Amino acid sequence: MKIRVSFPSSNLKIAGVLFVPDTYTGEPLPAVVVGHPAGGVKEQTASIYAEHLSRAGFAALVFDAAYQGESEGEPRYLEDPFQRAEDVRAAVSFLSARSDIDPERIGGLGICASGGYVSFAAQTDRRIKAVATVSAVDISVLVFGGSGDDQNPELRDELLRQAGAQRNAEARGLGSTSVSPVPALASDVPNFPPRSMFGEAYEYYRGPRGNHPNSRNWMVPRLDAFAQFAAFAHQHWISPRPLLMIVGSDADTRGLSDAAVARAAEPKELFEIDGASHIDMYDQPEYVLPAVAKLTDFFGKHLNA
Repeated sequence: MKIRVSFPSSNLKIAGVLFVPDTYTGEPLPAVVVGHPAGGVKEQTASIYAEHLSRAGFAALVFDAAYQGESEGEPRYLEDPFQRAEDVRAAVSFLSARSDIDPERIGGLGICASGGYVSFAAQTDRRIKAVATVSAVDISVLVFGGSGDDQNPELRDELLRQAGAQRNAEARGLGSTSVSPVPALASDVPNFPPRSMFGEAYEYYRGPRGNHPNSRNWMVPRLDAFAQFAAFAHQHWISPRPLLMIVGSDADTRGLSDAAVARAAEPKELFEIDGASHIDMYDQPEYVLPAVAKLTDFFGKHLNA
C-alpha cells in the first residue's frame, strides 16, 4: 500500500510516498527512510527497495530531495549535500510523529550519493537505529577527487572560483548553471570505462529501466558545499548502532564503501554482491533481490528487537 505524504525540511515542502505492508493491522511499525541517488527521484530505485521492504513488514518512506522532483525549492535541481542530509533528518522527524510508526525503530537506507547523505545524517542523529547503504558514494570525492586534505588544491581553487561565479549569477537573476551527471548521447558512453557508473547511467536514466518524467537528469551542484562535505569522515560515530554497506563486486565505486567501512567502528559489515556493477544495484533483479534479502535480515534483526 502506498500513501502520498509531505513534510517540511528547511521550510520547504518535501513530497514523499510511504510504503506500508498490505497486511498492516494498526500496530506501530518499524520504518526505513530510503534516499535516492543524486539526479534521481523517489519513483526510481528508491521505490524498488522501499516496495520490497514493505513486503517484508516494514514501513518505508521515499521522498524527492529538496529542489528536486515534486519537492519545493529554487533553483531547481540544486544538489546541496548538507540540505540532502537535513532532508533525511526531516524524514525521520516526520516518521517519528506518526502514530503508525514506532519512533524507536527507524532505520536509514541510502543509495549512491544518498549512501553518503544517510551516513552523514546518522553520524549525529541517534534516532536512526540502523544504517545501510547500496553502492554508496561521497559526492565530494566524485567532484573534487577527494575530501578534506585529500583534495587537489589547484582543482579545489578552480571549482571554488566557479562556485562564487555561480552565486553571483544567481544573485543577479541570471539563473544557475546546470550540469548532467548522465551522458547526453549513446555515442558518449564508449568514452567511459566499461561498466563505469557514469557510462551505465545512460542506459538506466535515459532508457526504459529508470527513465521518469520528474527526473530530468540535471544537477545544479553547490560546489562550495561539496568542497566542505565529507560523507564518511566520522563514520565511526554511527557505532554502537549497526552499519551495513552493500556493494557490487564489479562496481567502480566500491572503494568508497571499502574506505567508509574501514573508518567505521563495530558493529559493521561490507556485503558484496558478486558480479554487480554500481548501476546494476539500482534495479537488476539478480542483484537487487540478494541485496533486499540482506537488508531484510539486517533491519529485521536491528529494528524488530
